This record gives sequence, C-alpha cells and structure tokens, in this order.
Amino acid sequence: MKRLVLLCLLLLAAPAHALRCGTRVVADGDRDFAVRERCGEPFYVDQFASVSVRGANGPLETQIEDVYDVWYYNFGPRRLMVRLLFLNGRLEHEETLGYGVNTLGDSCNLDGLTAGTSAGEIVAYCGEPAGRRNQRRANVRRDNAGNERYTPVRVEEWTYDLGSSRLLRVLTLQNGRLMSVDTEGR
Repeated sequence: MKRLVLLCLLLLAAPAHALRCGTRVVADGDRDFAVRERCGEPFYVDQFASVSVRGANGPLETQIEDVYDVWYYNFGPRRLMVRLLFLNGRLEHEETLGYGVNTLGDSCNLDGLTAGTSAGEIVAYCGEPAGRRNQRRANVRRDNAGNERYTPVRVEEWTYDLGSSRLLRVLTLQNGRLMSVDTEGR
C-alpha cells in the first residue's frame, strides 16, 4: 500500500525542472495565458516566426506559419532569471539564465558581457538600448518532395549611449543571442 501511495505522489509531483511561480507550477505544454496567470507579466518579450511550405511548385501549395514567443522573467537577485519559449501559444522550452536584478538596468557592464548572452539578460542588466536596428534574413531548407522550411535569422544591432564623454557600445545579436560588443565614436 505504501508503495502505491508513493508511486501516485511521484506521478502527481511536478517535474524537478518545472518553473515555480510562488506555489504554482508551469510546465511544458502549458498555454501562454495560463503561464501569465501563474507568473505575471514577463519583463521582456520577443517574437519571431517560421514558415513551412508543403507542395512547393505543385498544383497545391500549403504554407504554415509557426509563431514563437520568448518571455523573460526576473525573480530578483537571489534567483535565476528564466527564458520561456512558446510555440503557437504553448510552452515549448524553459531555460534558466544568470541571476536576476533588483531593478532593470542597474547592473550593467557591457564590456563584460559574453557571447551567447540572451537579449532578455542584456535588458535586465543594462535596460533598453538607445537605438535598435533589425535586419531579417531567412535560411531555406528544401527536400526533394516539394517541402521547404523558412527559418528566420534575426540580426539586430543595439546601441548603448554611456554618456557624452564615453564611446558608444554597439551590440550585435543573432536570434536573440549576443554575438559581439564593439565600440564606436560619437
């Protein structure tokens, strides 16, 4: 009997990797509105899409767009930040990031950022950039059966102005991840 009760408790328990917002649990497959109800509004949101084409160059072509939403949560300096990836409104993946901050933008060290740092982490540490430019590209994969998949490659340039006596910092991000930090004159 004890084994049966223990087995039931294990089956009902949330996975160890599941995000906890207070006493509520968020897990893969949850809908975006349910996550918002449990965890509140994210501090930063990013969105992109990909398109699949079936029957390209045939008599009937079907195009299917998948929409990805990326939400970032900051739970303060004693907890890790979290990045949630939603595919068409359902939680697809959870990723833990670096430690959070008390106030967005209060822990900025642009020259200390490493390649791969997420866009949400940069906003948490340094706030919103003074300027932002986007360039959209796409990778296209084709098979021999008339199917194609267009995957976006988002290249962004974020500019931070650290004051009139300092050089500008220009961050290059690809698909929401830091590629490089360069300096530029005014």
